[in-house]
Amino acid sequence: MADEQNLDNQTLEENEQEQAEVADDLAARVQSLEEQLAAAQDQSLRVAAELQNIRRRAEQDIEKAHKFALEKFAGDLLAVADSLERGLELSNPDDDAVKPMREGVELTLKLLIDTLARHHLVPLDPQGEPFNPEHHQAMAMEESTHAEPGSVLKVFQKGYLLNGRLLRPAMVVVSKAPAETPPSIDEKA
Repeated sequence: MADEQNLDNQTLEENEQEQAEVADDLAARVQSLEEQLAAAQDQSLRVAAELQNIRRRAEQDIEKAHKFALEKFAGDLLAVADSLERGLELSNPDDDAVKPMREGVELTLKLLIDTLARHHLVPLDPQGEPFNPEHHQAMAMEESTHAEPGSVLKVFQKGYLLNGRLLRPAMVVVSKAPAETPPSIDEKA
């Protein structure tokens, strides 16, 4: 009987030991599965964030494409506006023979400028304004006593903005301070 009791105690201890090992294995497996779940959740959040970023970038690209779709076409039309302006500059407004043609050119130019403005194409005519290298292209510098240095004296060609973005810079002549002439011999005496 004592042997039976020892055998039962031994069996109980072995069962408890086996149960402890199984519990440890289960705890380790649960820990491993929890780590895998956390990693999968983190990866899922990252994928969702990346997808949201891709959507936002695609929307911005589409918006820019709509906004600047006319860029090349508008750039080609600027040569027409320039030619009409030059024609008006070169024609004599007092000549009665040219007056009807001049009025037609003025109306055509106005129609073209209004059409371009409806499509958010804005002319830059910087006459008298300070030189802005982001919107102006300096073609020459000229000494001037009546204009502030760094301001636009003449505009060779107007610039244009399309939806706030530079389509073509204005070609300008920029003023500079007059060079100080050394005093002549007569002034020293």
